Amino acid sequence: MARLIFALGIRYVGEHLAEVLAEHFPSLEALSNATYEELLGIPEIGPRIAQSIVDFFKNEENRKLIQELKELGVKTEAEKPKEGPLSGKTFVFTGALSAFTREEARRLVESLGGRVASGVSRKVDYVVVGADPGEKLRKAQELGITILSEEEFRRLVGR
Repeated sequence: MARLIFALGIRYVGEHLAEVLAEHFPSLEALSNATYEELLGIPEIGPRIAQSIVDFFKNEENRKLIQELKELGVKTEAEKPKEGPLSGKTFVFTGALSAFTREEARRLVESLGGRVASGVSRKVDYVVVGADPGEKLRKAQELGITILSEEEFRRLVGR
């Protein structure tokens, strides 16, 4: 579902935001019917992005394209989220990781049922800190979010 959303070419929606949208909407139809206000209620979606999504799905040419994709057998419904020991938990990574690339860490968290956000907010459960962390560490400390070293993260995920 996330790859389909990304492939539609909605302005301002990159791979990460496509994943965020796929997590919040069970189907492309549900996303296409989302209101501006519903979209604003999603972490990481601001006014400019919400308006871009609404405008995309208002466009008749785009609606025709989606209908053609359905007729060709493209799945427009999201797969059920994976359940696992990290289900319902959100992680943010900051600093350089030594044992994983950011992409490997993201895939690992998702394979265990968690999700990875790009920014720190009250909805984040853990901030994993590598070498030379940035502003995300300070913000996590201000918000009282649990901070994990890379070693603590590795133990948490069984690595």
